[in-house]
Amino acid sequence: MQETENKARLTLKKGKERPLLQRHHWIYSGAIAKVENPSSSDLAEVYTASGHKIGLALLNAGHSIAAHMIAFGEESLFDALRQRIQSSLLIRKKWVDPSRTNAFRLINAEGDGIPGLIVDVYAGLFVIQISHPGLEKRKEEIVSLLVQECSPVAIYEKSTSFLRRKEGMQEAKGRLYGEEFTEIEVLENGLRFSVDLIEGQKTGFFLDQREMRDLVKNLSKGRSVLNCFAYTGGFSVAALSGGANRVDSVEISAKCQPKAEKNIALNHLEKDKHQFIVADVFDYMKRCSWDYDLVILDPPAFVKKREDVPAAFRAYKEMNRHAISQMAPQSLLLTCSCSYHIEESLFQNILFRAASEARRSVRILSRHRMAFDHPISIFHPESAYLKSFLLSIDYIGNDSKSDS
Repeated sequence: MQETENKARLTLKKGKERPLLQRHHWIYSGAIAKVENPSSSDLAEVYTASGHKIGLALLNAGHSIAAHMIAFGEESLFDALRQRIQSSLLIRKKWVDPSRTNAFRLINAEGDGIPGLIVDVYAGLFVIQISHPGLEKRKEEIVSLLVQECSPVAIYEKSTSFLRRKEGMQEAKGRLYGEEFTEIEVLENGLRFSVDLIEGQKTGFFLDQREMRDLVKNLSKGRSVLNCFAYTGGFSVAALSGGANRVDSVEISAKCQPKAEKNIALNHLEKDKHQFIVADVFDYMKRCSWDYDLVILDPPAFVKKREDVPAAFRAYKEMNRHAISQMAPQSLLLTCSCSYHIEESLFQNILFRAASEARRSVRILSRHRMAFDHPISIFHPESAYLKSFLLSIDYIGNDSKSDS
């Protein structure tokens, strides 16, 4: 990482500096007065209209978010990255008990001060995702810093996110450092899971749902559980380990069945209490008997860009309306959305509409419990994407369940 590299100079319009002075990371194109010498580097010194230096940003010309702050004040790029990695590692050491959990997020992009970088740890193996072209050019230096500061067993890249494709960057996958791995066994709150680094979604496992899986474990004793969009059975393992009488896992991908069954076997759970159903969730919901008293709806993102919000609104509403209309009284529904453009207030409104159309009384018992290793900067709330509601379902007066 060349500290002497030439830098462009980005000057903000008058009055547009406040978010950046508060350590927000995004610079919108409309906030920029001019960029001088942009061809010299994708790294720019950022100045207010009056000439006060705010820090360094990685340019991203041609996008509405035209630059991302990566360092503040007089920090160099190298020192900023090293300090953020050191700070993130120190905090995780305080939060994570490796005897019970050795799979966690080390770097959560803006939440840890490095926009465009995700680093997940699986039993000492690091999986990174890079979604900013400025960081892509500095990949070797980032890997070197991770090796120096964290001593990983290996570093594997799995840069396959929608954000990367949105930036016009090709997917990048493969080992960057250390031993070769394709699959690794990890611990999460004392439960064992096999993580497929090659075929697994995201970096291999949905680490952001750790606290919600623990909640499901604590709620499942004596219950019949329906786990929709089950993937490799994370919620199903949690429910069975919590004493569920029965768990049905519904997942459209048949490739996930042996992986889910492997995770159940790893934890020595009663396989006779579990059924894996290869089906489209929406189709299954129309034909199942609904003899469940805990239902989990954790679908993939229904919306990738803001223009898709109306269609996603309808899909979330229909899915939740159907579940709410059919569920037994006193049953519980854990419903989630990982769609960035569906804010929590909008998701709650969707659930309100679903409950109203289903003619059911519904109470919110709990909201999403964020895993501590997925922090959100208070100055950059836009990076929050995952939201969940635990709902109690009941009837209105003496009304019977509404028609499906």
